[in-house]
Amino acid sequence: LQLDRTETAVNNLNPAFAKKFIVDYHFEEVQKLKFALFDQDKSSMQLYEHDFLGEFSCTLGMIVSSKKITRSLLLGNGKPAGKGMIMIAAQELSDNRVITLSMAGRKLDKKDLFGKSDPFLEFYKPGDDGKWMLVHRTEVIKYTLDPVWKPFTVPLVSLCDGDVEKPVKVMCYDYDSDGGHDFIGEFQTSVARMCEAQDAFPLEVECINPKKQKKKKNYKNSGIIIVKSCKITRDFSFLDYILGGCQLMFTVGIDFTASNGNPRDPSSLHYISPMGTNEYLSALWAVGQIIQDYDSDKMFPALGFGAQLPPDWKV
Repeated sequence: LQLDRTETAVNNLNPAFAKKFIVDYHFEEVQKLKFALFDQDKSSMQLYEHDFLGEFSCTLGMIVSSKKITRSLLLGNGKPAGKGMIMIAAQELSDNRVITLSMAGRKLDKKDLFGKSDPFLEFYKPGDDGKWMLVHRTEVIKYTLDPVWKPFTVPLVSLCDGDVEKPVKVMCYDYDSDGGHDFIGEFQTSVARMCEAQDAFPLEVECINPKKQKKKKNYKNSGIIIVKSCKITRDFSFLDYILGGCQLMFTVGIDFTASNGNPRDPSSLHYISPMGTNEYLSALWAVGQIIQDYDSDKMFPALGFGAQLPPDWKV
């Protein structure tokens, strides 16, 4: 199955291809890849019309664990295809940044007849259709016009599609148990702007109710929303660790105690069937096949315990 093709580098024996291949990475699978190079002579899309220059096969795990791989190009029979070499490098595409926001309010409008307000915030980003899309809702703080909400963390991709300049709309409401929450006010900002907030220098923004603003001449605001702190950090993925050079060592421990039954009995896990297989071997094979790509010395220590060994047959 052909995944994709690079552009053609014209009259070049040392090409650097700009095209990137995007592949979903699944650590737990053996993902086989083959890179084949051709010399383009005609405008045909059919590969057999072009001269084959050599190929290289490996697993995605091998590329990921080496970060950069340089290998000889081979002919179909496994012999070297001249002096040709191929270089392959991998990088992770997903944006693993997270944003942690700590928010508070001051002198918010009073909405409840007999008390104060029960404020909460909602954060929105512009969707592809131009409409605002809800991203996060804080908890409700009861009976106060000066709320302090708990810090919260969301993926940066969720809040602003990873673009810190994108507008973010924040709306403040007074919670009502019947679901008819009263609107207190709103403002627009961006992650870049919110990140100006430091612990000692919070960012203060006026919370505006446009209807009130139109009606009242001397209207200032419906309170102040405070960004106490805003931090962007990376939430490292498993792949980040592997690409960063983390190595996995594969060591095997085998239980030879009698609790597994007599090795000559087909019901024992140690029974070697006429096919030369048993449950232990299939487990070792399944795990080892994956892990081997990430183990630098390709040596897998195997330890046994609980066996009765000749000549004295002690456990």
